[in-house]
Amino acid sequence: MKGEGAAPGNYGYTNSGYSVHEEQNERLAESLRTKVTAIKSLTIEIGTEVKHQNKILSEMDTDFDTTGGFIGATMGRLKTLSRGSQTKLFCYMMLFALFVFFVIYWIIKLR
Repeated sequence: MKGEGAAPGNYGYTNSGYSVHEEQNERLAESLRTKVTAIKSLTIEIGTEVKHQNKILSEMDTDFDTTGGFIGATMGRLKTLSRGSQTKLFCYMMLFALFVFFVIYWIIKLR
């Protein structure tokens, strides 16, 4: 019989290699726990980053909507000016805007 001569409570598994397989299973289970913990923390970090990026995108959307409104209003005013007899004033304003644009571009380029 298999368990004869074995220590009490051992059931003869020492001789059959059961404890070797059990130890290997424990090592593999611990390795799996470590990997699952690492993946869980990585997933939590990814979720946090996604929430942060969504917040930034939402703020940018609001800013672009606001800027679009300002540009629309400005274009409306420019159209009103161009329809009137003030085309000379309109040309001066456009030249001034181009001048300011090039000055800012030049300042940024020097940095």
